[in-house]
Amino acid sequence: MGPRIGPVGKELQMPNKHMKVMVDTEDTPGGKSSPNPQDLRPSVFHSIKFFILCHSFLQLAQLMISGYLKSSISTVEKRFGLSSQTSGLLAAFNEVGNTALIVFVSYFGSRVHRPRLIGYGAILVTLAGVLMTVPHFISEPYRYDHTGSVDMPQDLEASLCLPATDTPTSAPSNSSCSGYTEVQHLTVVGIMFMAQTLLGVGSVPIQPFGISYIDDFAHNSNSPLYLGILFAVTTMGPGMAYGLGSLMLRLYVDIDRMPEGGISLTSKDPRWVGAWWLGFLISAGAVALAAIPYFFFPKEMPKEGHELHFWRKGLAVSEAPVNRGEDASSEQNSGENPEKDGLAQIAPDLTVTQFIKVFPRVLLRTLRHPIFLLVVLSQVCMSSMVAGMATFLPKFLERQFSITASYANLLIGCLTIPLAIVGIVVGGILVKRLRLGPMRCGTLCLLGTLSGLLFSLPLFFMGCSTHQIAGIYHQPDVQPGLELFPGCMEPCSCPSDDFNPVCDTSTGVEYLTPCHAGCTRVVQEAPDKRQVFYANCSCVAGGGPVPAGSCDSTCSHLVLPFMILVSLGAALASVTHTPSFMLILRGVKKEDKTLAVGIQFMLQRVLAWMPSPVIHGSAIDTTCVYWAQSCGRRAVCRYYDHNLLRNRFLGLQFFFKTGSLACFTLILAILRQQNKEEGTKETIPSPGLQQQLLDSGPKKEPEESRV
Repeated sequence: MGPRIGPVGKELQMPNKHMKVMVDTEDTPGGKSSPNPQDLRPSVFHSIKFFILCHSFLQLAQLMISGYLKSSISTVEKRFGLSSQTSGLLAAFNEVGNTALIVFVSYFGSRVHRPRLIGYGAILVTLAGVLMTVPHFISEPYRYDHTGSVDMPQDLEASLCLPATDTPTSAPSNSSCSGYTEVQHLTVVGIMFMAQTLLGVGSVPIQPFGISYIDDFAHNSNSPLYLGILFAVTTMGPGMAYGLGSLMLRLYVDIDRMPEGGISLTSKDPRWVGAWWLGFLISAGAVALAAIPYFFFPKEMPKEGHELHFWRKGLAVSEAPVNRGEDASSEQNSGENPEKDGLAQIAPDLTVTQFIKVFPRVLLRTLRHPIFLLVVLSQVCMSSMVAGMATFLPKFLERQFSITASYANLLIGCLTIPLAIVGIVVGGILVKRLRLGPMRCGTLCLLGTLSGLLFSLPLFFMGCSTHQIAGIYHQPDVQPGLELFPGCMEPCSCPSDDFNPVCDTSTGVEYLTPCHAGCTRVVQEAPDKRQVFYANCSCVAGGGPVPAGSCDSTCSHLVLPFMILVSLGAALASVTHTPSFMLILRGVKKEDKTLAVGIQFMLQRVLAWMPSPVIHGSAIDTTCVYWAQSCGRRAVCRYYDHNLLRNRFLGLQFFFKTGSLACFTLILAILRQQNKEEGTKETIPSPGLQQQLLDSGPKKEPEESRV
C-alpha cells in the first residue's frame, strides 16, 4: 500500500498538473514525452464523485457505530445497573476527545493529507468499536433471577413465596457483594467510557476534512447538491444503527454462552437483556472496510470543471447568479488569490504555539459575524433536541407504551430516520434548484422550524398514567387500598432487591415478584418454555394463575400515531439542515471557511451533543418512582411516573425547538435590515457624486447634439 501512495500524490500535487502532462504529451512527439497511454488514463481516485461515494459510506458506517449505543441504551442500563444520567454521560462522552481536537484538526487540515488522516481516524473508530464489546466478555454471565452464584442454574422458583423456615440459604444479591464485584463494575464502566473517548478522537477528522475536501474540488454550483447528498446518505447511519439494534436486541445477551436448559424469558419481559455487544462488532467491521480507499486518494485533485448536466435544464436562460448571496459565493470560490490576507496564508509557517496565540483573534473575528453566530446557536438548539431524542427516544417508547426495545428501534429506524433523510434531501434540492440566497434560506429555515414545533404539540396528550404497582405506585382515583403491600404477603420472606414482576390481569395490578403476590408455585409453562405462569397467589382474586412480566399499557395503540407525528416533525426540521449550513459556508471569507466549519462543529459538541444527553437523562431520572439497589448503591430505575416522564422529556424537546425558532427569527430581522441599508446606499448617491452630476449636467446637451 505504501509504495503506491507516493507516485499518486506526487503526480497531482496541483489541480491542473494532470492536464498539463496530457497537453505536453500530445505536443511533443516521440521519446520520453510519449508515455504509456494507460498512464494518461485518469484514476478513479482522482474523481470527486468517487470521493463523495467513499465518504458517504464511511460517514454512514461511522455514524452507525456511534448511534448503535443510543439504540441499546436501555439494555446497557439494565445489564450493568446504570442510571439514565450515567448512560447519558456515556453516550455524550465520545464528544470529549472530539471537542478537544476538532478546531485544530479542521484548521491545520488544509495543509495535510486529508484523505489519509480520514483513514487513520477510521482505524481508531474501528478499535473503539471493538473495545466497546470487551465488557461483555470480561463480565460474568447475566443473572436475571438473582440466584447468586454463577454455577447455579437459572431457577424459576427463586422468587416464590416461601415461609421463613423454608427460605433457601442463598443470600440476596446485595449480601453477595464484594470488593471484587465493585472493582469489576468500575472496570466495565471505565472501559466503556474509554471506548467512547477513543471513538470521539477517531471521528475528529472524518466530517470536517471530508466537507472541506469536497467543497475545495467540486464545482461551485454542485457543492450544495453534493453536501445535501452527503448529509442525506450519512443520515442513514443512525437509521441503520437502530435497525441493527432492533435485530441484535432480539437475541439473548449471552448467546455465546447460553446456560444449560436455556432461559425462561421472552423479549417482552422487563428483565430481558439483548445482545447489545454484537452490533458493535458488525459496525466496527463496516468502518474498517470503508477506511481502505482513503489511503489511495491524493492530497489534491483536479477541480471539477462542469456543472452537473441534469441540473442545467431550465437554468440555462441566465448564467448570472440571481442574488447577491450567489455573487458573493462565486467570488469567494473563484481562482486562488495569492495576495489574500488571512491566517490561512501564514499558518503553514506557524508553530503550534504561535497558532495558539493567533487563534483567539481569528476565532473572535469569525464569531463577530451576527449571522454566523445566530445560525450556529440555532443549530446548537436543534442538535440538543436531536441528541436527547436519539439517545432516549427508544427508552421513552419502551416505558410509555410498554413495547420491546427491538420494536422501538424498528419504529425509529423505519419511520423517523427515513423521513429525516427526505427532509435533508428536499432542503438541498430547494437551495440548488431555486438558487436561494441568504434571505430565502433564512425564511425556509424559519418555516421548517415552526412547522416542526407545531407538530410536537399534540404529543403531550398522547399517553397515559402508570398502572397500579403494589407497594410502589398508586393512582389516586383507583382502589386506594393498593398503595401498600397487602397483608397477604406477610408470611412470605420476599427479598427487597429481587425483581421478577407478575401482572394480575383482572385488576391491572403489578407485583414486584411472585413472592409479593403471595404465589407459591409455578403451574404452567407455555410450549416454548419461555412464558411462565404462577399460581396459589394469596394476593390475587381466585389465586391466579398470573403471567410473568409487566402489565401491558392501555396506551399501546397510540405508539404508531405518536411516531408518525414525531417523524413528520423531524422531516420538517431536517429541511433546515442544508440551507442553514450554506448560510455558514457562504457567509465567511474563504480563508476562514475551514475554521468556520471547525468552530461550528466545536460549538455543537460543547453546547449540544455533550450536555444534552446528560440533561435528558437527569430529567428522566427525576421521574423514577422505584430504584433497584446493587451493592448498596442506586442502580437502574424499575418504574417511572409516565405522565411526569412524558411532560419532562417532550418539554425539553419543545424548549430547544423554540430556541431555534427564535434564532432564525433574529436572522431574518438582521438580513432585512442589511438589505434595507444596502438599498439605501444604492438609491442615495454620495454628496461628491451629486456635485459631479450637477456639474456635468449643462455640458451634456451640446455633446449629445454633436453626436
